[in-house]
Amino acid sequence: MSESRVALVTGGSRGIGRKIAERFAKEGYNLVINYVSDNTNIDEISNEIKGDSNIEILFVKADVTSFESCENMVKEAMDKFGRIDVLVNNAGITKDGLLMRMQEDDFTRVIDVNLKGTFNVTKNVIPYMMKQRYGKIINISSVVGETGNAGQANYAASKAGIIGFTKSVAKELASRNILANCVAPGFIKTDMTDVLSDSVKESINAQIPLKKMGTAEEVANAVYFLGNEENTYITGQVLNVNGGMLM
Repeated sequence: MSESRVALVTGGSRGIGRKIAERFAKEGYNLVINYVSDNTNIDEISNEIKGDSNIEILFVKADVTSFESCENMVKEAMDKFGRIDVLVNNAGITKDGLLMRMQEDDFTRVIDVNLKGTFNVTKNVIPYMMKQRYGKIINISSVVGETGNAGQANYAASKAGIIGFTKSVAKELASRNILANCVAPGFIKTDMTDVLSDSVKESINAQIPLKKMGTAEEVANAVYFLGNEENTYITGQVLNVNGGMLM
């Protein structure tokens, strides 16, 4: 059982979640990386995240929409490390479409993964954080959770819900020295944005005061800022990483 700090990152095998895991690994945190895809190359990801460090990584395949699956994941993490100091609820999906054409399943699925998944994991982690009287919870919201966005009623609703959920958790757990915050990214360079045409990218950049998309590393830095031991007095907040889109 390790006495090093431990961070659990959902959806941590790729994209923003992967960069978040790498950021904590860089600082010597042991990791619990949740993933869901059968195509995930655990050995390759583990080697890349570890680099030259001697941290330990536990990979757990779990569906965040299943409370039982999340319960088992957290128990496995506790059996391995004996503690969870940081929880990053990053797992999320999109199923975009105008509301008049949106299927009920597309709305339900996004809410289940993004919002209920955040509840499922948090609910199972907090008893251990409360016992150790220490914890940092960082939930990944989105700028559209604050502004809304045409064609993303389901996604925006889920991300707005995460903000309300986080503020409630922050109030409930503050007395146990558990801090809960959101990071709300704007347009971030990912595999999804890489396939956009140059004209679409230019249109997106025109909406951003800094005139460029952010990077996954910049989101990861914000998450680490809120999750590391030096943050002792920031809770219930939304840290926007969006190049000035929301002021």
